[in-house]
Amino acid sequence: MIRKIGIDLGTVNTLVFVPQKGIVLNEPSVVAVSLDDNRVMAVGVEAKRMIGRTPDTIAAVTPVREGVIADYRMTEAMIRYFVKKTLGRVRLFRPEIMISVPAGITSAERRAVIEAVLKAGAKACYIAKEPVLAAIGAGIPINEPSGHMIIDIGGGTTEVAVISLGGIVAWASSRVGGIKIDETIKNYIHRVHNLAVGERTAEDIKIAIGSAVTQKEADILEIRGRDLVAGLPKTIELNSNEIPKAVHDTLQEIIKTIKKVLQVTPPELAADIMDKGMVLAGGTALLRGMDTLITQETGVPCYVADEPLLCVAKGAGIALENLELYKRALFAKK
Repeated sequence: MIRKIGIDLGTVNTLVFVPQKGIVLNEPSVVAVSLDDNRVMAVGVEAKRMIGRTPDTIAAVTPVREGVIADYRMTEAMIRYFVKKTLGRVRLFRPEIMISVPAGITSAERRAVIEAVLKAGAKACYIAKEPVLAAIGAGIPINEPSGHMIIDIGGGTTEVAVISLGGIVAWASSRVGGIKIDETIKNYIHRVHNLAVGERTAEDIKIAIGSAVTQKEADILEIRGRDLVAGLPKTIELNSNEIPKAVHDTLQEIIKTIKKVLQVTPPELAADIMDKGMVLAGGTALLRGMDTLITQETGVPCYVADEPLLCVAKGAGIALENLELYKRALFAKK
């Protein structure tokens, strides 16, 4: 009897939240398609397994790039699959769906999201800006006349916003996130260790030993790849303190975005933020030492939200349950 669904449509992962049940689905935002007849073959976990392993006739694509829909048909197929998986085979009601969008979304992009959701079988579609949902999911009382700053670092984008009285006062976003960090690690290993590794390996390195700041006690990780000189498989040992050097420039782009928002924040709200600190959400918030680096670079305290990866999806579910309370922060399309 599910009537309401909150969806965090991310570049890397899509999360589905159902009120009273919590997060019911967390799968990669990947669709595998047959190039011969343009047929969708797999979605989510199954499709991700195919990345880098497909023959010429099959392509594994990510239909959401840098937070916005890049491939409309594939996104619709993906949403339909996730909704069907959430509701099961027997459907008594068409659900109301709340979905997250980037803060800088254009009206054309907004229409594309709404159409994709309605075509996927929703009775009504509500869309809300990602930083607002991240703030709600992180437990921030956004309707108060007080400044709250949320930094949402996802797979494809970083969204930074100052929220007061249910609306965004100042914001900025940059197309830097977990994917760019993975790419940077991959290029570093290529350049420094003469080893070719794939995207999946780079992501595994980031999760296992990745850090934004140098650690007192370094970890060592064995990684396998292809030797660029001999062209043969090779194993090397990677020190965890190499990662902060490798990702330094990429993380500085995130810091620049945060500083840009702090510079245009009204003084009263800036004082509130100094008082309460900034809240860090999104999957990349889990990178060790990320909050420490932001505090060092800006001089403003920064804290990681509880379950940062789930904040946007949880926020979508909470907003759906309390539409009247959050109506100022939402766009609705019946």
